Amino acid sequence: MPSILDLFSLAGQTALVTGATRGIGQALALALAEAGADVLLAQRDVANTETKSQIEALGRKCSIYPCDFGKPADVAALLPAVLADGHAPTILVNCAGIQRRHPAAAFPDADWAAVLQVNLTAVFALSRDFGARLLALPAPAGGRRRGSVVNVASIMSFQGGILVPAYAAAKGGVAQLTKALSNEWAAKGINVNAIAPGYVETELTKALVEDPVRGPSILERTPAGRWGRPEDFKGAVVYLASAASEFVSGEILTVDGGWMGR
Repeated sequence: MPSILDLFSLAGQTALVTGATRGIGQALALALAEAGADVLLAQRDVANTETKSQIEALGRKCSIYPCDFGKPADVAALLPAVLADGHAPTILVNCAGIQRRHPAAAFPDADWAAVLQVNLTAVFALSRDFGARLLALPAPAGGRRRGSVVNVASIMSFQGGILVPAYAAAKGGVAQLTKALSNEWAAKGINVNAIAPGYVETELTKALVEDPVRGPSILERTPAGRWGRPEDFKGAVVYLASAASEFVSGEILTVDGGWMGR
């Protein structure tokens, strides 16, 4: 019987993480490295090596792979490039995302398409390719897991938000995609779960933080009384990526300072 600390260990594993140059994604990648995993970073800006340097400072291996998640061809080429270099990731964390804010009645088609491509379609395509690879491998002994997928959803998976219809639609889709993949893969050793962040102070939410009306109203409604911080998600991703969550799949783990409890 493994000890509780062993259950949370990711030693010997490799994780593929998208959207980790800053914010929540960076915190998730660092958490996986702190738990013992080597990390592959898929990012549009390959010149940004900040996360890579921090991971290597922890004594873990790290490589960067270029990928513009707004381009389907880039997403399709990502996993083959990783495998061609001899890597064998057993953890996939889908965190890459963009935001566009407009009134629904004037929401541009191009922005709708961009948000859905990056925040939902790319998540499906990469998860599909990752899952197909794991399913092609011999089943592990004793019914243990082949690997895990951790998607980044949002409280907008449950609520509609304001001025963000494309983002809400995409994140609602991520939640349902997580459940759909789990329904097919959990019995085959691939756990699929999602983390749903609440309001977190990052570059993506800069407009909200600085809004003189909505910013204070968000804090007032949040029982924890503060904006979330990227490091608030480190424990959640290690839990969902590790054997500690062996019997957890299809779950949307909300990390929101109590927002959804109101």
